[in-house]
Amino acid sequence: MHPPAHHTTSGAQHAMRDLVRIGLVGVGIIAKTHLEVLAEQPRVTLAFTADPHRNEAVGFRGTKPPHYATLTHALTEHQPDLIVLATPTNTHADLVGEALTQSSARVLVEKPLVHDLDSLARLRSLQGTEDVHGRVFTAHHFAFSPEVRWAAQQIAEHPNWGPITAITSAFYDPYVLRGEQAFASYVSSWTDSGVNQLSMLARFVDLTALTSAHPMDAGASAWCTAAYRSRGTVGSARLRTSWRTGSSSKETVLIFGHSGVEIWIDHTAMTGFTARGDALLAAYGNDGKTPRKIAHYRPLHESLLSAQPDPVLSFDTAVTITELHHSTPVPGAGVE
Repeated sequence: MHPPAHHTTSGAQHAMRDLVRIGLVGVGIIAKTHLEVLAEQPRVTLAFTADPHRNEAVGFRGTKPPHYATLTHALTEHQPDLIVLATPTNTHADLVGEALTQSSARVLVEKPLVHDLDSLARLRSLQGTEDVHGRVFTAHHFAFSPEVRWAAQQIAEHPNWGPITAITSAFYDPYVLRGEQAFASYVSSWTDSGVNQLSMLARFVDLTALTSAHPMDAGASAWCTAAYRSRGTVGSARLRTSWRTGSSSKETVLIFGHSGVEIWIDHTAMTGFTARGDALLAAYGNDGKTPRKIAHYRPLHESLLSAQPDPVLSFDTAVTITELHHSTPVPGAGVE
């Protein structure tokens, strides 16, 4: 048995080892994606899994690492370098706190980081004794989708386009067919998809405030707006989420009003194009061989395993997104 290791090393010093021992907590649907991507990483070994709702060990590269009912039990037997939390959102705060205080591991939490602002405050209060900012990361996987990273590269390579002056993003999921089960699992369309939209937009702009929020269809749809800053200019994002559809569809449009450039990205197809007026400036496609979730989580884990994880994974980014996601809208906020 290994005693808990108490660590307060800085994020810069808390780099991943050559061989990364991983503990996976929660072995539901999204855990399968984590396992598939992690199995591709030669530096990774799965030390254990934990889930009170499963009795059997999970297969990983032809082996079955030890399985435990709780993280508490697992940490008495193992010293992981990374703990992946793929559990219901309302369990995140307690599990992150336990991982921080009972191990020296980095912690990757499935999005959203927490389910309410009180839970966020609890995690922030640990910073006095634990390196929360250096060890806690959130799986904002939409920000790693290939079309999103392509659009971000387009923006970085063309400062002459000026600021992003307007954004429209619409995320549709066919959960209306699931009835009450959808609300039990995902709460509402804004709760489920809003965090994906906000974390994706954090790749392009600095989000500053939620300026309006209008839930509709008893929570199955929503229309929200958010203020942001882009290259010194204030802009507004229009965000539509809805379950009232028979198929998934997710798109975002970035408008560069000073130059007339537009970037259209299709998150469902993982494609995009840039245009000005009638002219096509650039286009992005893919070979269709990589499933969407794998295309998201593969670069996410590659970044996390590096010495300098992408800032979109950081605790600070998660704080900003959580506060906006759960905030009371302030009309006119961010307008100068």
